[in-house]
Amino acid sequence: MAEKNLEVETVQQAADIFGSFDKNIKILEAHYGVQVTHRGTRLKITGGEEAADRAQRAVSGLIAMTARGEAITEQAVRYVVSLVDDGEEDKLSHMGKDCVCITVKGKPIKAKTIGQKLYIDAMKNNVVTFGIGPAGTGKTYLAVASAVTALKNKDVSRIIITRPAVEAGEKLGFLPGDLQNKVDPYLRPLHDALYDMLGIETYQKYVERGVIEVAPLAYMRGRTLDDSYIVLDEAQNTTPEQMKMFLTRIGFDSKATVTGDITQIDLPEGKKSGLKEVMRILKGIKGIAFCMLSEKDVVRHPLVQEIVKAYGRDEARKGDRHPK
Repeated sequence: MAEKNLEVETVQQAADIFGSFDKNIKILEAHYGVQVTHRGTRLKITGGEEAADRAQRAVSGLIAMTARGEAITEQAVRYVVSLVDDGEEDKLSHMGKDCVCITVKGKPIKAKTIGQKLYIDAMKNNVVTFGIGPAGTGKTYLAVASAVTALKNKDVSRIIITRPAVEAGEKLGFLPGDLQNKVDPYLRPLHDALYDMLGIETYQKYVERGVIEVAPLAYMRGRTLDDSYIVLDEAQNTTPEQMKMFLTRIGFDSKATVTGDITQIDLPEGKKSGLKEVMRILKGIKGIAFCMLSEKDVVRHPLVQEIVKAYGRDEARKGDRHPK
C-alpha cells in the first residue's frame, strides 16, 4: 500500500477539488481504486503503488487548474483522468490561459480540452478554420465566441452565421409560417449562442443594423463578404457545390470558421458531403486549418461521450463487415 501527499495553498482550493459532497474526488477514487482524504491544506492519497501514482498526477493537474482560477467540474475531473491515463497530463498547462470571450453574464469562455485549445488557436491564426468533430465538443459555440471577439475588437465590421436547412428526419414543409419561420428552428442554436455572449437586446440591435446576420446557406449565393467573420455550421450537410459556393464568398479582411460532424450527415442517400470532400481538396493549403475534435473533447454530460464512443464502435464494425 502506497501513500502520496500533496499540499494546496488554501482550504478552499482543497474544497473546490473535492467538490460538493466530494462528488469530484469520488470519480477519481472509483477510477483508480484509491482513497483521497484531506486535512486542512494537506491531501493524502492511499492505494496501490501505480494507482496512487496516477491519482497523484491527476490531483496535481486539478490543483494547477484551481490555481488558474478554473472551476473543477465532473467533466474536468474525467478529462484530467483521461489525460493521465494517456500520459499527456503535461498538456494541461496549455489549457485555460486564454479567454476567447466573456458572456453577457460575465462568464469567461475558455478551452476545456486540449482539442478545444488547438481549435481556438487555429481560428486566431488562420483565414479559414474547419472544426470537425462529434456533438458536444463546442465547435459552434467557440466559433461564435471567436466571431463576437473579432467584432468587439473591430477586426471585422460584421458577423455572418449560416447553416444549410437540411431536415434531420423531419420535413421542413410541415412547419407553420413563411420561409423565415420555417428555417428559424435550424438557426436556433446559433441565436442561442449569440444571446449568451451579447444579450438579447444588443443582439437584436446588431441584427437591425445589419452588423449580425443569421441566415440559411442559400442566402449566401452571389454575395462577396468583405470585412466579415463568417461561420458555416452543420457543414456536413452541404453538398460539394454548396461548400465551394460558400468558400468563394470570402472577401478581403474576412475570416471563416466551418463546423461539422461527418458522422451525422442528413443529406439524401447518394449525395456527397461537401465537408468530406473539402477535407481532401484543401488539405495542405496555407491559411487553412483542419482541427479534428474527438469524443475526448465532449464537454456535455459524460454519457454523451459514451454515446459517441458507442456509435464510433458500431460504425467501425459496419466498415469491417462491408469493406470498400
